[in-house]
Order: sequence, then structure tokens, then C-alpha cells
Amino acid sequence: MSLLSRLLPRRQFDFHGGIHPPERKALSSATPIRPGPLPAQLILPLTMHIGAPARPLVQVGDTVLKGQKIAEASGPVSVPVHAPSSGVISAIEPRPIQHPSGLDAPCIVLDTDGEDRWVALHPQPDFRAIPRPELVALIREAGIAGLGGAGFPTAIKLNLRDNQRIEQLILNAVECEPYITADDRLMRERAPALIQGIEILRYLVQPAETIVAIEDNKPDAIAAMRAAAEGTGIRIMTVPTKYPSGGEKQLIRLVTGKEVRSGGIPAEIGVVCQNIGTAYAVERAVVHGEPLIRRITTLTGEAFAQPGNVETLIGTPVQALLDFGGVAQPHQGRLIMGGPMMGFSIDHPMSPVVKTSNCIIAAPLTELPEPAPEQACIRCGACADVCPAELLPQQLYWYSKAGEFDRARHYNLLDCIECGACSYVCPSNIPLVQYYRYAKGELRKQAAEHQKADRARERFEARTARIEKEKAEKEARRQARLAANRTKQAPDAAPAPSQADLKKAVNDASAAYKTAVKAAKEAEASGADNAMALRAEAERLKAHADTLKASLRDAKAAGPAAPPAQDEVLPALKKAVAEASAAYKAAVKAMKEAEAGGNGDIDTLRADTERLKAEADRLKAELRDAKAAAPVVTAAPVPEDPVAALKKAVAEASSAYKAAVKATKEAEASGDSDVDALRAEADRLKADADRLKAELRDAKATAPATPPPAPPAAPAPAATGDDEIEKRNQRMKALKTAYNMANKQWKDAAAAFERAERSGDVAGLDALRNRVDTLRNKADKARAALDVLVTEAKAGIQARTGTDLKTLKLNAARAESTVREKSAALAAAREAGDEEQISVLQQELAALEQTALEAARTLKQAVDDEGLGE
Repeated sequence: MSLLSRLLPRRQFDFHGGIHPPERKALSSATPIRPGPLPAQLILPLTMHIGAPARPLVQVGDTVLKGQKIAEASGPVSVPVHAPSSGVISAIEPRPIQHPSGLDAPCIVLDTDGEDRWVALHPQPDFRAIPRPELVALIREAGIAGLGGAGFPTAIKLNLRDNQRIEQLILNAVECEPYITADDRLMRERAPALIQGIEILRYLVQPAETIVAIEDNKPDAIAAMRAAAEGTGIRIMTVPTKYPSGGEKQLIRLVTGKEVRSGGIPAEIGVVCQNIGTAYAVERAVVHGEPLIRRITTLTGEAFAQPGNVETLIGTPVQALLDFGGVAQPHQGRLIMGGPMMGFSIDHPMSPVVKTSNCIIAAPLTELPEPAPEQACIRCGACADVCPAELLPQQLYWYSKAGEFDRARHYNLLDCIECGACSYVCPSNIPLVQYYRYAKGELRKQAAEHQKADRARERFEARTARIEKEKAEKEARRQARLAANRTKQAPDAAPAPSQADLKKAVNDASAAYKTAVKAAKEAEASGADNAMALRAEAERLKAHADTLKASLRDAKAAGPAAPPAQDEVLPALKKAVAEASAAYKAAVKAMKEAEAGGNGDIDTLRADTERLKAEADRLKAELRDAKAAAPVVTAAPVPEDPVAALKKAVAEASSAYKAAVKATKEAEASGDSDVDALRAEADRLKADADRLKAELRDAKATAPATPPPAPPAAPAPAATGDDEIEKRNQRMKALKTAYNMANKQWKDAAAAFERAERSGDVAGLDALRNRVDTLRNKADKARAALDVLVTEAKAGIQARTGTDLKTLKLNAARAESTVREKSAALAAAREAGDEEQISVLQQELAALEQTALEAARTLKQAVDDEGLGE
């Protein structure tokens, strides 16, 4: 951003709805943050975040140190768990956890020894010297998840694509819910550390603008953050006090005016949003080397004799914090984890504090009375007026209560942020959020059941295919035995079975083996009882396939069979090569998906991939040999054209040079040690390409005039428009690659310029600034050229179809929408039992589905014809 735009006042936006409940923050905001207690026992749930639960690395009886990793992430959307103190693992078992259901979940129980002995730490104060991927991995290994919301793993938000530009990095310091003051005290007391954490996030995200959003009811925090952010370019922005302005989508709307689409994520509109407490955890992890083992938690409510904010260890039982804050026992009032709007009651005081526990409220019934009895909805519409997500809470309530969960999903139930504003204003005291949570749970259960049914169907299909393959295999063995018997009875006859039969038997046996391996892997993944039996069956089939392959090799060595006609061999080999190549590509894709998801037997998949590649290479070699052995139709010798040969040599040399340049840039980006050798090789290839181009120019200048060829029997067709489209498609791909590369180089150069500007290196600033401008212009030119080609393609679509691309897309979307509406009407008619209406709607639906299919085909054909498929 320019200096002028930073100085000008920023426009204030607003979001729909919202409420102003009593704040009640003075109870805990007046006292400094205190160290929390060290309880005798820490309870560490394996599900303290969104995503897959962590996997334990310790066993009962193990001695651990403070900060030691005791559970590892079990998938891409997961984070590890670390020991908050030193001690002994006393149990790994289900315990009550932080959940509205009050159910138990797997936990690691740590008996502390009181010594608080740390594991060896590895601080990285010079974080800018660390490559971004390594820094993201460090944050993931520190176990950091969002500290202000649902606990989404922080590393996933920071792991952006190279060509993804982020306009705004927003630090959520709003803390809009009543009672909670943890972020307020954190900003007042530790503002410099927060700014350091924000700088780390800026280095990773590379935003055009960084904003810290704070509600205007926190003047001390605003002053402290502005003083700490002086000269950093970080904007401290105040937003009006309104609940729930701390919701991610609501805050983005409030600060930037941008809208996140339904089901979308902020990164799609160039925004990354992080909690201010998460920035502090990132600073502790990177600069000090500490994993996330503690957090600031507010202890508030009139039942606390000493309310305030404490820095408590993750896993501390709530009962220990109640005793620490002076709550009289037994406590007869309400006990809430979180705020009064989005929090939930705790049934068991031994439930632990987790990474998302920002507040514990202990309030007598005079302060927070039990909810009044639910009454009938009077259709006043107050809930819709205050909904910040602009939903229809009344409709969602009716569908959720009636069990019509698909209709509730159609009304965007999953966009509900469960802020509780609708329940707060409801005059009938309907617990609307509880209904929505129930409906969301049922939808998740339905999705899990559908997934389970799909897996069962896939297993059944695999079993059926396996049985069919076994039958084919048995028949192949029977035929092989019969042929062997005939050979014994007639030794002078032609050898049997033939090589063709043996090849067919080998192919059938190999296919049966692959099907068995797939079925065994699926059974192991789903935990089926017959997994061992399926694995044994796969090994048996592999042995049989190996036996048949050996028989085929022996048959080939004993003597060649009568060669089939050449016109039959080449097509069969071409087909075999295509099938083997397709199988190899599918195996490569499956291996990459398994590596990305962290599941499956990766070593087995890699071995299968290598085997398929070897098989494809073997078939390609056979095809080359068959082509070489094929009889050549003699024709009149054609004199070699030196210009054509030079053109081919120039093209090959240019391709080799481009590949070398790409490899050099990739090595420079990853910091490989062989960059100089790759750069020298690229220079050599460029010199060869220049030499060949000069020879081509000389050959063209000295080449004699070519006599006109004899008229052919049929005129050769002129170059079609398809060739031009293919050339344009290749040009678009090249421009896209050039734009992505220039854009990445521009971002790196901009980051280097910022580092030099911060370090005061005045001597090199002008050169860096010129490089930034040059790379930006290069990226803009590539983008402009790409836009021109896309415009030409769109014009081609309109010329071919008589309709522009936008209209084709709209027609396809409208046709699909009409089909959905007609399907819903048909479902309603079926529920009502109106047979006449059902018949009419079925006919209309069939006609609309055909129209939608034709519209979709027209759109796809038009896009593919003009090279816009990618």
C-alpha cells in the first residue's frame, strides 16, 4: 500500500444483523495475567482441533519432559500434542472432554512430577532465514491450531500456493463475546511479542496489507498495539462494538467489504484471517522454540473470588482452575466453558482445558439463570433480523425439528456460525442453536453412512470381479493342462499350448492378482475381518501369475511360434502399450494421493508403480522391434531436405534448453547444491540452439528453388482451424507458465526489497526496486497477452455457436437449476401421493434433463473446440 492510502481514514463497512448484549468484561479485565496452577494430573484429549485425532506416541509408564511430543498428527488436517509439564504417563483411556455432549473421548493422562523439566528447545529468532515451507512445517509440528474459534490447524491456512495473492492479512482481536477478556489483557501486556508473531505471519503470507482489528471498547489494548506496531506498516483498526463481529466472515465483511461465498474460504477472495492469540503462539513456537502447551484463559463470573486471566497449561482440569480462583465448593450455579453466547455447560468439573478454551464462567443462578421453558414460535421474524449470516432461522428451526435435514441444508444450514444471536432475541425462548447443532450432527451422520455404503458397494464389486477373474483363471489353467497333455501324446506335433494362449493366461492371472490386491487394501483400510484371508489370496494369485510367466518365457526360449501376420501384431502391441501406460499413470496418481493423505501402503504402491513402468517400457521396446522388423514398402528414394532436418534439430535443441532453464530455476528455488552445474548446462544448450539457428538461416539462404511436386491423386487438405486452435492452446499454456513464474519472482523480489528496506541497506534499494518493477511489468505483459488469447478463444466460440461463452454458461446453469427445482416438485408430489401430478412432473423432468444435458454438452464442446478446457 502507498503511504497516502495508509494515512487516509479507512472506510467502515457493516454486516447484517448483530446484537448488543451486556458486556460484563470489567469482572476480569482489571487485573494482570497470572501464572496458572500446576495440577497433579493433566488430561490431554487427542481431539483438541478440527480434523483427525492425534495418534499417541507414548505408552503407560513412560516418563516425558515438558514440551515433548506425545501424540503425532494422523493426517493433513491434524496437529500433534505435547506434554505441558514433565512427569509419567499414567493412562491412555476415554475421559470426559470439552464437548456439549458430555461424552468421553480418548485422552493421554499425565501425572506431573512438579519439576517442570523442559525438553531441548530449538529457537529460531532469525525466522526470515528459514524457507517458508520449513517454517510452515515448524508451526505444524508445534501443534498450533486456531485459539479463537473451532481450532482449525494454523499451518493449513499458511500453506498457500505460489500463484495465490493475498491482499489482506487480518488479525482477529475483536473478542466480541461477553465476559471474555483473554485477548484484551494479552494485547495490553505482551504487544511487542504479538507484533513479532504478526511479522512471522506476514513473512509466510506476503499480504499487500496487514490489519489488526480491535473493538472500540478496548482503548488500552488499542494504544498498546499502536505503540508496538509503530514503523512496521501494520494497521491497527478499531471496529464498532457489536456481536458477533468476531466471526470470520463477519469480520472480513466489516474490515474489507468483501463477501465470502457460501461454502467458500477467505483465501478465495485474497484474505487470510488469524486470531491474535494464534499469533502469540506462533511467536513462542518460532522465536523461543516452545510448542503450544499453554494459553491465556479468562476466569470470570460472580462465583470467582479472584476473577482474572491466567496462563494455564493445556490439560488442566477445570476443577483445578475453580480452586485456584476461589470458587466455593460445591458450586451450585452454572459452569460454562467459553462465553455465554457460544459456550456450553460443563457437566463434569474434571473436563480439561484445551487449546480453544478461552474462558471459564462460574456464575450463580442469580447471574446466569437457567433458560426459560420453550414456547411455540410466534413467527415474529426477530431471529432473521439479527442473523449475521443472513439466513432464515425460522425455516431452519422448522426443518430441523421435523427431521427434514436435506431441506435445512438447502437453506444453507451449514453456513450457520452458531453465534446464538437468534436464541438471544427469541421471545418464545426457543433454543434455536441447539436445534441447528442437532441437525448438523445428523447431516454428518448421513454423510458417514453414505460413505460407508459406497465402500461396501466397492468391496462387493471387487469381490464379484475377483470371482469372475478366478473363473477365467481356472479355465485358462484347464486349457493349459489339456494342451500339455496333447503335447505329451503327440511329441512330433506343434508345441502346445501356444504362446498366444500362454500370453492370454498370463494377462488373466495378472488381472486377477491386481483385483485381489485392491480388495485386500480396501479390507485393511476399513478394518474388515477377512483382510488377512484376502491378502493370502492375493499372494497365491501372484505365485500363479509368476508360474505362468515362467512358462511363457520357457515357450519363447524353446522356439518361436509361427509368427502371426504383421498387420495383426502391430495393432495388438499398440493396444497393449496404451493399456500398460494407462495402468502406470493410474498407479502414479494413486501413489501421490496416498502420500498426500498419509494413508495406505505407500511402499506397496511405489513397488506396483515401478513394476507397471517396467512392463510399459518392455511393451514399448517390443513395439519398436516389431516396427523395425515390419516389411518396408519400397518407394522411389526421396532426397533428404537439409532445411527440414535443421528445423527439427533447432526444435529439439530449443526444447532441451527450455527444460534445462526450468530445472535450474527449480533448483534455485529449493536451494540445491548443483545450481551452478545446471546453469552451465543451460548455457551450453543455448549456445547449441543458437548455432543450429544460424545454420538454418544459412541453409535457407543457399537452398535451391524446390521444383513443384507432381500433382497428387487427391488434393491435400489445407491447414484447418483446429491447427490454429492447438497452436493458440499451446501459446496459452506457455503464457500461463510464464505468468506464474514471473509472478513468483516478483513476490520474492518484493520480499527481498522489504527486507533490505527494514535493514537499512540503502545502497541496494534502487537495484531491488528496479527488479521489482521489471518483474511486475513482465507478469503484467504475460497476463495481458494471455487475456488477448482468451478473448480470441471466446470470439471463436461465438463464431462457431452464434452465442457467447457467458450465455452458454448461463444456459447450462439455468437448465441444471430448473432440473433441481422440478426434482424437488416431484419429490413433494410423491410425498403428497398425487399420482396424476407425479406422472406429469416425471415427463417434464425427463424433457428438462435432456435439455440440461444438451446445454452441458454444447458448453463443453464449445470450450474444448477453442482450447479453453483447462
